Amino acid sequence: MTNNIFDESLKTIGMLHVDHDSLNVINSDAYKSYIKVMYLPGGCKIKVDFDVYQTDGPALFFIGPNQVLQIEGLCPQPGYFIFYNRDFYCIQIHDDEVACDGLLYNNINNMPMTAVPEQEATFIDYLFKQIEAEFILKDASQEEMLRTYLKQLLIKSTRLWKQQHLDGVLTDKSNDPDAFRRFTQLVEANYKQKHTVADYADMMLVAPKTLTHKFKRMGLPQPGEVIKNRIILEAKRLLVHTAMTAKEIAYELGYDDPAYFSRLFFIKSGESPSGFRAKYLGQANIYA
Repeated sequence: MTNNIFDESLKTIGMLHVDHDSLNVINSDAYKSYIKVMYLPGGCKIKVDFDVYQTDGPALFFIGPNQVLQIEGLCPQPGYFIFYNRDFYCIQIHDDEVACDGLLYNNINNMPMTAVPEQEATFIDYLFKQIEAEFILKDASQEEMLRTYLKQLLIKSTRLWKQQHLDGVLTDKSNDPDAFRRFTQLVEANYKQKHTVADYADMMLVAPKTLTHKFKRMGLPQPGEVIKNRIILEAKRLLVHTAMTAKEIAYELGYDDPAYFSRLFFIKSGESPSGFRAKYLGQANIYA
């Protein structure tokens, strides 16, 4: 599909233009296992998991391997789609360099989109054009140059995400914005086994009440709701994209009592697991 790819020693990064020619492959499972960045102009309609996003202007999307991407409406102009694997650049291992895990990826509100202000668009455009040029050049230092541009993109995007989603939190010196990022990282890694605020408070070496108070002061969703929302999101993914039964999904997500899990699903979504599956797949068939 593209010659814009670096693939050596298990390290892979590649780039596509987002247009009619690439639409089907981007919407397929071809790049599902990769970490992804999309840079799109205004006029696009994107679905990530069960939420739809419209781009009013330039926007960046950060999509993890666990998320389901669907471009539902192409932009008038082409965009960029970058995919890379953990061997090329692992955001968890290099968290001290770019600090994007829990913000751009796996963030507390499952929000994958970052708008690009007009004054920042020139720099973002420059980075994507340099990445594309580097693929063509194929110099001996290509791998490190690509990684350097990717890091710059992640750092700049993390700053933009903080400004757009944490502006009030960051301006108040008494707040602890890193607490929720660490909490989100832990939830993403452990939600199938650990379901209570106390579980995560223990890992963060704080009291559960302290953690709850931090989130309340910052105007963020309560920790218990974040945990439940992550579990229910995964349940919805499994209901729609696998043939697993509700009972099997309950066990997969760490619940020994499937009836309790079904009640939780109903409370959070307003539907039973079987009802959600039938409704969602029925709608998908209508629009197919």
